[in-house]
Amino acid sequence: MFITSTENKYWQNGKEAEKEGYKLTFGNEVQTIRGFGTCFSELGAIALNKLSSEDKKSFLDEIFTENGGNFNYCRTPIGASDFATSFYSYNETPGDYEMKNFSIARDEENLLPLILEGVKRQKDMQMFASPWCPPLWFKTFNTYSNGVFNKTEENLKAYALYFKKYVQAYHKAGVPLIHIHPQNEPCSNQVFPSCVWRGDELADFIGGYLGPALENENVDIFYGTINGPENDHRYYWTQYYHYLGVAMQNERARKYIKGVGYQWAGKFALPQTRDDYPELELIQTESECGDGNNTWERTMYIFRLMRHYFRFGASAYVYWNIALEGDGSSTWGWRQNSLISVNDGKGVFNPEYYLMKHFSHFIKRGAKYVELKGEYSSNCSAFKNPDGSYVIEAYNPYETDQVITIGGKNYLLEKNSINTIVI
Repeated sequence: MFITSTENKYWQNGKEAEKEGYKLTFGNEVQTIRGFGTCFSELGAIALNKLSSEDKKSFLDEIFTENGGNFNYCRTPIGASDFATSFYSYNETPGDYEMKNFSIARDEENLLPLILEGVKRQKDMQMFASPWCPPLWFKTFNTYSNGVFNKTEENLKAYALYFKKYVQAYHKAGVPLIHIHPQNEPCSNQVFPSCVWRGDELADFIGGYLGPALENENVDIFYGTINGPENDHRYYWTQYYHYLGVAMQNERARKYIKGVGYQWAGKFALPQTRDDYPELELIQTESECGDGNNTWERTMYIFRLMRHYFRFGASAYVYWNIALEGDGSSTWGWRQNSLISVNDGKGVFNPEYYLMKHFSHFIKRGAKYVELKGEYSSNCSAFKNPDGSYVIEAYNPYETDQVITIGGKNYLLEKNSINTIVI
């Protein structure tokens, strides 16, 4: 099978070439692949609800079923993300250290119904979750944006209980939640929900509070979602060794850390993570979100980003916005890309959906990432499925057609194209 996509021409049958091209051969089998997916949000759910019931069903069938995108590893926020309609947590009762007022009722309005639509369609769905911000009364300043956690003993214990209550509530609701990440982007103060943690502080929280609280809740703790090392003024305190490095030197935290999630500038920490801790599962947690224009040029960049993550050990790749209305603006004004754009009650798949499908439709859970050798290998990724079939993802960033040769067959890669070859 040979499928190719170019700008405005997606998911077409590819063509074999007469003459040989760059010869590629398979090398070592490396990490096991967990899957591909997207992130759920309130704005995404509301956008999809603007579609007719028939159209909404069609889009969700395409994304989550085996015959379509087969998305099987997805993310959801704990409380408000930056794509919530307004900022919130599950307990804003100051001093409620026993979490008597904890409630996910807000999620039951829009977020949970969308998640369960995905779960209903994907028989092998797995989920992970992270907070963007704790309840306000746990922070040093009474604001969702910016700030740090007020790390008193009673706050840390109560926050671990908050996570436990969340996991129990989501499991009860039927969400197959398997991984928890303690903080989204701990390196960044943002104008949307956020909370800065140093790496050693996260390690202390995991080892002393969160790990013990979740021991019997059928979830693993991943260290993430880390967005450093940054190359701006945060350069001197967001390096690899400031976060995962120091966490893995904390014996109590290391006991509980089963993996690590990276996004954005976290991509620069991949080689060190793979080299130092090959036993840790490494996942990509949020694809870089673009500017709302959903261009083919951006799609080609995301292919390179995906290739980078898998090349350096990632087991999963997760897209950000499932769907957005209008120009793709968040509640605070940042335009972003999405799998689906909804305008005037009509939806359309954007180019990055087809890129994700090139991977997610063909690469099965349990596949192995396979190293490629050859002159054109830096433009390709290869995987070996559990059934023994090989999937080669190849892109052509050039303004001229290219040819690659694999297993004695020659494949024509059209200019500026993304391609999947199954042998």
